Amino acid sequence: MTEGLLFAREGEIARLTLARPEKKNAITHGMWAAIPGIVAEVEADPEIKVLVLTGAGQDFSAGADISEFGALRSSAEGAASYDEAVEAAVRALTGMRKPSVAMIRGNCIGGGCQLSVACDFRFAAAGSRFGITPAKLGIVYDFRSTRQLVALVGPAHARYFLLSGQLIGAARAREIGLVNEVLAEEELADSTLEFARTLCARSQASIRGMNRIIEKILAGQQESDEEVAAIRLAAVHGEDYAEGVAAFLERRTPSFTYR
Repeated sequence: MTEGLLFAREGEIARLTLARPEKKNAITHGMWAAIPGIVAEVEADPEIKVLVLTGAGQDFSAGADISEFGALRSSAEGAASYDEAVEAAVRALTGMRKPSVAMIRGNCIGGGCQLSVACDFRFAAAGSRFGITPAKLGIVYDFRSTRQLVALVGPAHARYFLLSGQLIGAARAREIGLVNEVLAEEELADSTLEFARTLCARSQASIRGMNRIIEKILAGQQESDEEVAAIRLAAVHGEDYAEGVAAFLERRTPSFTYR
């Protein structure tokens, strides 16, 4: 495992931890570069249904490790190479068919917030702080992450974030739609894992099919296509559909088998 990242399986739930608490979990180039491979491992493992992304210690992440910028972003070529590692990590998380949940406490800023936005869900402790700060560094945020942010919070709030670089608290983040839930610090882990287990209990054929359709919508697609039709047809002919209908009629909890 790459230094600064911890990966663990807890039954059907995988946990990826940004693990540099002494640096507020600042994300190194090596950490960015390792994320696509970890995501691919999660997607390929039939036993894993949900990925939880979190930070060690008191913070989710204070962002990219700026101490590397002098060496890795000092030229146009170096900046392009660094940006490709960041964008590949974002693409990997965004493109997951299996759901991802960011569990956030403390600072969730810059690249840390970028990773959380790339996840499907965000659960935050009440004391968390959020911000995206390229305007403080003379950086222009990449297109994919900007599109994700606009889709999540709308253009007005996205402009506020990106142009001002100001930080907001968890309550305000919940108001604008940046996070799904705000919880007391002592409730965060249990509530996030309870939600992850709920996702595990749902039809994985439904979840992964709908995640793909949402991805296509966010990419700008306006109408259905052959892939969407194929996803829906496969679902209605699948074992999960038969089990879901039977369980509803028999008034019992369904036992889905799709992996």
